[in-house]
Amino acid sequence: MTYAEYFSKIKTDFMNADVSDIHEHLADQFNVTGEESGIFYVEVKDGKLSVEPYEYYDRDAMFTASADTFNAIVEGKLDPVLAFTLQKLKVEGNFDKALKLNELIKRR
Repeated sequence: MTYAEYFSKIKTDFMNADVSDIHEHLADQFNVTGEESGIFYVEVKDGKLSVEPYEYYDRDAMFTASADTFNAIVEGKLDPVLAFTLQKLKVEGNFDKALKLNELIKRR
């Protein structure tokens, strides 16, 4: 799978999330390592969700992991906190906002 195919799948998965009741600003950047390496961000602003294949400099948190790890998290097969504990997922930035990733995943 190429990064473009991977990103398209992730964007489709996230864009189904209902974030209309989230009124705080959340901006998370995802650094994908390995064969599908690339960068994308997920932003919630004013109850609207954006998923774009760019680096986001004003991010709240940055996640780094392989495509397999991100897939397992998005599919609900791997808890993000456990992935962090097992050092499969690196997190930098605001940990309170980083924990909201679980909420976004459950909403899709």
